[in-house]
Amino acid sequence: MAGGGEGESLKYTPTWVLALVCTVIVAISLTAERLLHYTGKFLVRKKQWPLFEALLKIKEELMLLGFISLLLTVFQDRISTICIAQHLTYDWLPCKKEKDDQEANGGGGHRRLLAAPSDAPGHCQSEGKAPLLSVQALHDLHIFIFVLAVVHVVFSALTILFGSLQIRQWKHWEDAIQKKEGDQEQGQQQQEKVTHIHQHDFIRGRFLGIGKDLALLSWLHSFFKQFYGSVNELDYTTLRRGFINNHYRDNPTFNFYKYMLRALETDFKKVVGISWYLWILVVLFLLLNVHGWHAYFWIAFLPLILLLAVGAKLEHIITQLAREVAQRHVAIPGELLVKPSDHHFWFNKPRLVLILIHIILFQNSFEIAVFFWVLVLYGFDSCIMGQFGYIIPRLIIGVLVQLLCSYSTLPLYAIVAQMGSSFNKAIFEDHIQAKITGWANKAKMNRKNVDSSNKKTPSPPPPAPESNIDQGREIEIQTISAAQN
Repeated sequence: MAGGGEGESLKYTPTWVLALVCTVIVAISLTAERLLHYTGKFLVRKKQWPLFEALLKIKEELMLLGFISLLLTVFQDRISTICIAQHLTYDWLPCKKEKDDQEANGGGGHRRLLAAPSDAPGHCQSEGKAPLLSVQALHDLHIFIFVLAVVHVVFSALTILFGSLQIRQWKHWEDAIQKKEGDQEQGQQQQEKVTHIHQHDFIRGRFLGIGKDLALLSWLHSFFKQFYGSVNELDYTTLRRGFINNHYRDNPTFNFYKYMLRALETDFKKVVGISWYLWILVVLFLLLNVHGWHAYFWIAFLPLILLLAVGAKLEHIITQLAREVAQRHVAIPGELLVKPSDHHFWFNKPRLVLILIHIILFQNSFEIAVFFWVLVLYGFDSCIMGQFGYIIPRLIIGVLVQLLCSYSTLPLYAIVAQMGSSFNKAIFEDHIQAKITGWANKAKMNRKNVDSSNKKTPSPPPPAPESNIDQGREIEIQTISAAQN
């Protein structure tokens, strides 16, 4: 290795130093692994299967980070030996670099990192070229990827946690509805009332008077509604009734609140991961970080704009549900009922909203991760950090996006996402889902066995195919009655 204390190999490293460093690293790694293990056992014991799957997703991300770290470590010497033309290193830089001073890199002079022999001065200079990526730069990139993944997981978890706390305030609404429905079932036959649509508070709050047909007015009302009382008791009651009437009509006492929480927990495992399209965004953002462009300042507005658009859309869906009822009826017997449908969502795909929330949270995490990464490695005054007037707005926007998503957009998504044409598999309890999955797998295996036996020895059709239909009906009846109980 290169001369000096920083370049010594293991041949000249005291064994007690090697043993001490290995002990610390292994202890930290085992502690983290045991923490994840016992967290998983706790979630299994509490039967929190969606959260357990989210924990498995976090483990997958950690494994991916470990593999990325391994690749960067193994190939760092090889990458630093790849040489490129010297003039290519003077453009597209995060910090301005003078051609006659290759060491003028935003605060890089005070950092102390291992130097490989391939990165020593003169390796590519002897050919009149520059290294593609130095070992020092690879080390910084390695740290950035780790910080980005950790910040994204932490911020996603905090968003779900604070959003769930906001949603749990709706529990007393569900309890009051359950008590009222139970009293009606035990009491006498209640006289059916007539609901005058335009006098109903839900319609009056969502279906505007003068200018009610103007789309701009409706969108403006939906935009500002997300900032105050995005979901009130009347919204919850009406949307709950519409969901049950459309998907679970035979069970008016269905616990919509528990179902909604299970559906949100199921979606959480998708939000906490870093999908392939998010890694594409990382590469794109790193490419645009050019000196003088202030790219990260402008990128900070993207999650805010997307979040406001998603919040306005979710509020507008509730408004559309109210408008459909108001335009079709003047008065109806019984309670007001809305009709869930996929056509209210962008491209008729309710899941697209979840993807956008995933992108929003990741973009916001990227901004915060970049700030902490630059602050620790380069310092607040580094040129890569940017000017003070661009830093503070980025931080304010990041905090605003986090709060708005937690306390408004996520609760809105939790209830409005159920207003599609189909329901989430979380409508069934965990044990019922397991039974249905087991039955489906068993049916597939039986079908494969029947097909293979028919190929070997052709035989006439079974004498009573109706028995299979009866068996399927019996399983369906058992599943529905178990779900109702």
